[in-house]
Amino acid sequence: MNLISSADRMELVHSDIRGPVYEKAMEMVAAGVDVLRLNTGNPATFGFGMPESVRNALIANVDKAVGYCDLKGMPDARKAICNYHVRKGISDLAMNDIFIGNGVSEVVNMAMTAFLNPGDEILIPSPSYSLWTNTAYIVGATPVLYRCDEASDWYPDLADIRKKITPKTRALLIINPNNPTGALYPKEMLEGLVQIAREHNLLICSDEIYDRLVMDELEHISTAAIAPDVPVFTFNGLSKSHIVCGFRCGWLAISGPRQQTDGLIASITKLAAMRLCGNALTQLAIPAALEDSESTKAMMSPGGRIYEQREATIKALDQIDGISYVKNSAAFYLFPKLDTKKFNITNDRKFVLDLLESKHILMVAGSGFDWPEPDHFRIVMLPEPKVLTSAMQSLGDFLSTYRQG
Repeated sequence: MNLISSADRMELVHSDIRGPVYEKAMEMVAAGVDVLRLNTGNPATFGFGMPESVRNALIANVDKAVGYCDLKGMPDARKAICNYHVRKGISDLAMNDIFIGNGVSEVVNMAMTAFLNPGDEILIPSPSYSLWTNTAYIVGATPVLYRCDEASDWYPDLADIRKKITPKTRALLIINPNNPTGALYPKEMLEGLVQIAREHNLLICSDEIYDRLVMDELEHISTAAIAPDVPVFTFNGLSKSHIVCGFRCGWLAISGPRQQTDGLIASITKLAAMRLCGNALTQLAIPAALEDSESTKAMMSPGGRIYEQREATIKALDQIDGISYVKNSAAFYLFPKLDTKKFNITNDRKFVLDLLESKHILMVAGSGFDWPEPDHFRIVMLPEPKVLTSAMQSLGDFLSTYRQG
């Protein structure tokens, strides 16, 4: 019997968030084991509710979503998105520069398919969300990883980026706030990144899906707002800020000199037309959601769930010998470092599997985020504070005797 083989392009594609360790966890759940799932940033799993603003918008307008909508998205939704980004300082944006997709994942795929040729290079941070490297592999491009520096609050290493630019480099990806580190970049860092793109004629891809999930009285700055002379693809959506991950509601906003992006917009339009339109039902919520900033702010302020969950997590981690971390300023992720000498860890995927089997806690290894050393893992800080405190205590108990090899 002849086997039907996979395409070569799939060889390097990986998704540790729902990969082999996740599959093992699901086997345990099916067998009746209670597993704490700290692998996926899915707030609804932990009791977060959809804001009433979103619920009311859906109920009042549901009949408008029965037919296909505009291939770029519903006009009211695109107008709301455009206004949102203009308020954040992207002054040269128009409705026709907005594409609404079935999650950020879809518009990333469309953008990279339209932009990158086989053999082209795109600069991607390490660590980073694996959607980006995977999509590069799928379109035949080469992801070139630049290092984010843990010793400098996980900010990008500008010198490392400059060293890795070649004649094949076509784009620079910025993930701000970052997943998995929760780092929020200051204006000076963004200006340095933009200057590199400016000098080398690079397209900037700015993943800003967590831009509303910011703590500690800090402010998110949109990359495109400080780069009006540079082509910028800004990616955003409602999944996390408004607790609607299952709605798959994301978008792409294209800014910068029109003479440089007109051809790209035409190509992305072809791809958008192929799939007819994004999910119309979810687009009904966009105008109301983007007018409702208070429900998100409430989660991120002292006394709010995400803020208090972060505080509970780091307080408990402080009691574990052999773990260090950089406190996150945004999102709900932490990317702690393990003392690999102390624990003799040479395989971080084995570490998270062993933790799962021993303590029934599911997390993702740092290598799942294209981090090169086996010394990190990501914690999703979405359960209630007391649950996270207990989980971190279990982690400490596990590490007290854990050694690989």
